[in-house]
Amino acid sequence: MSKVRKMAATALFIALGVALPMALHTVPDAGRVFLPMHIPVLLCGLVCGLPYGAICGAITPLLSGLLTGMPPAAMLPSMLCELAVYGLVSALLMRYVPVKKPYAKIYIALVGAMLSGRLVLGALNALLFSAGSYSMQAWLGTAFVTVLPGIAMQLALIPAVVLGLRKAKLLHEA
Repeated sequence: MSKVRKMAATALFIALGVALPMALHTVPDAGRVFLPMHIPVLLCGLVCGLPYGAICGAITPLLSGLLTGMPPAAMLPSMLCELAVYGLVSALLMRYVPVKKPYAKIYIALVGAMLSGRLVLGALNALLFSAGSYSMQAWLGTAFVTVLPGIAMQLALIPAVVLGLRKAKLLHEA
């Protein structure tokens, strides 16, 4: 994919990252459960690579916070870091994992990014953003339990979208 197409796709993913949460926030707690901002960021990392995935992960929550108030200011720093890690790690793993099977490569990159982002979220909340009031139980609850529907949706939807883009010849295998 050319640099111009990657920039255009990144802009589209950022726009989706602002629009999807707005659509889902009409349902109480849907944003916390379904993680709508995460999907475009993970897709950007998998599809556009570096540095686009990381940039998308940093800009999306910041722009969404400024335009819509979501995420709230208290959650913005940790979420910005978490999503930047999603974009960065998904791009890195997609590029450097030496697996030939497309589904396997996408899933390795996706799961690796999802775990890395959640680890960074927990570490930053425990050490910086919520130091003293953030526990392992809080992290497990917010990063894994509450969001199980969102995790399932990401694992089902994202690989299908990436492979669909390849099949439509809008994306070439990395």
